[in-house]
Amino acid sequence: MPKKKKVKKIKKKKIIKKVKLKSTTKVEDKKTSIGGPDEKPEIKKIKKQPTEKRVYNLKDYVVYPKHGVGKITAIEKATIGEIDIQFYKILIEKEKLVLTVPINQQSKLRPIATINQINKCVAILKLKPKIKRTMWSRRAQEYDQKINSGKIYELAEVVKDLNKNTDIIADQSYSERQLFEKAYERLKSEFEAVLKVSADEVQKKMDKALGRTSLSEAQ
Repeated sequence: MPKKKKVKKIKKKKIIKKVKLKSTTKVEDKKTSIGGPDEKPEIKKIKKQPTEKRVYNLKDYVVYPKHGVGKITAIEKATIGEIDIQFYKILIEKEKLVLTVPINQQSKLRPIATINQINKCVAILKLKPKIKRTMWSRRAQEYDQKINSGKIYELAEVVKDLNKNTDIIADQSYSERQLFEKAYERLKSEFEAVLKVSADEVQKKMDKALGRTSLSEAQ
């Protein structure tokens, strides 16, 4: 029995020695991997602003989600912190606003719709409105998000869902009226830019699809 106890003690000592050796080698590796105080990291200077693939030209119409249709009036350059930056100047005529959008952030922009997309929007306007049974405050938030999404089909859906087939103010609440007019004007301005017709002609086309009765006709 005493002999067996001695053997166990010797084995434990050997294991301890092995662990110590492993830990010391790891510390040594860490020391060698750390650079000396004289070594400096390489600093690369960015001279040009990274650009995205799509390029817009002067007088092109684009859509900025939060403001709607705009026209590129200038493509300018500026140097900020030793970096050359190119940006678009976009006139939002409906809001009398000029936006400055850097070319490398043009993911926020989209080109105006095609004729096929406009035709699909007209088809959406002809559908029956879908009214959810949720609280108006929640629906109003959803409508506002759709308007500011910059997606033309979502814009058409808001116009269709909030349409009351008439211009009579009493038929709509104030907040409903505001959201409807905002979506209607955004969609109308894009119709104008794509179809290249007057605002009156676009309004007639949209109102016909919506089945709206204007005040002049009602009187």
